[in-house]
Amino acid sequence: MNYRKTSTLLIIFVIFVAISNHAGVEAIRVLSDDFASANHLDMYSAVYEKAKCAVGLWLERLPSGPSPPGAGN
Repeated sequence: MNYRKTSTLLIIFVIFVAISNHAGVEAIRVLSDDFASANHLDMYSAVYEKAKCAVGLWLERLPSGPSPPGAGN
């Protein structure tokens, strides 16, 4: 009986601590108001074009055609 009472009190205490320590997380970095608009796309268009060109060049370097036969295929 004593073990059951102790374990019940321990469970109640753990639940109480979990509920009392539940706190909201604040944002580390707040986004600006105009981030959701289309303005940020115009600002980074040069970076986007460079990245698109780089990925295109990487894809051109990939071998084309069927895979060589082997154990993995």
